[in-house]
Amino acid sequence: MGYIEELRKIVGHRPLIFVGSVVIITDKLGRILLQQRKFPHGVWGIPGGLMELGESTEEVARREVKEETGLTIGNLHLINVYSGKEHFIVAENGDEFYVVTAAYYTDEFEGDIQVDESESLRFEFFHPHRLPERLVGSHMEVINDYINKKGESF
Repeated sequence: MGYIEELRKIVGHRPLIFVGSVVIITDKLGRILLQQRKFPHGVWGIPGGLMELGESTEEVARREVKEETGLTIGNLHLINVYSGKEHFIVAENGDEFYVVTAAYYTDEFEGDIQVDESESLRFEFFHPHRLPERLVGSHMEVINDYINKKGESF
């Protein structure tokens, strides 16, 4: 049982603050790797997840990418840190939380993509201006900030 599950046993559905990381991984063509998630079903998002005790945000990013994709990532570059009332979430099970998310990008990765079927339906690289319609709303903000930071025309 992880840190979050242990906390939920104590506090139930009450609002908590969680810290997490996401990573925009790009291929040689500048396409962004997205994960089609099981929950919410069919919605696309950037690989990432929540912090366990003692981890840095960089460690969260590396662990979550490895767990979700099977990929080992190289250098991480900070895009931004996202927090505030607009990052309040109510999960399908009624759990409430505010999330503080450190967003990174990298084009350095090794390995073959492996789908963790407990979390993901599939992974696919998308051109930054041809993203799927059903995308996690906060992840669209991260992608836009990434595009602006890179200053590239795609």
